Amino acid sequence: MSDSDNQTDGPTEAVSSVPETPTEADQRLFLVVVDATEEMRIALRFACRRAKNTGGRVALFYVMEPADFQHWMAVGEKMREERREEAERILNELASDANDITGTMPVLYLREGKPVDELEKLIQEEPNIRILVLGAGTSKKGPGPLVASLVGKFSGQFPIPITVVPGNLSLEQVDALS
Repeated sequence: MSDSDNQTDGPTEAVSSVPETPTEADQRLFLVVVDATEEMRIALRFACRRAKNTGGRVALFYVMEPADFQHWMAVGEKMREERREEAERILNELASDANDITGTMPVLYLREGKPVDELEKLIQEEPNIRILVLGAGTSKKGPGPLVASLVGKFSGQFPIPITVVPGNLSLEQVDALS
């Protein structure tokens, strides 16, 4: 059999071993719930490294709990506005940190309500959120209320995988694991 016997008539399709870059609309999102804890920063680092290494993208989710102050509407609205400004400042700061690690700006979500309820709603609304990344607290009080409720009570019914990152890991350990 000669080489000419293996040739085909017409154009042939080139096969590339390089995977296509997912479009922004279908990228897998690693969702990190933002709070003021050190373990959240560890979880964010883990999510950023996993997203970068797997072609995904980070999403940051901040929930403002409703204010209890309802006596004077104008004062309550001013307090809400100040909380929102602070939430936006925190999200922007963390987005910059995430961008430094991943090279991509994260998706930002800001909601008002109860954290577990708003988290469930967001995951139902956003099909590209594929993994929830939480940091586990290291205090004697336990891993934290969100981790405790999601990993305990709701874990068998939660619609996406939950990754719980131990809050006592060093940045070097996180990098080695991700």
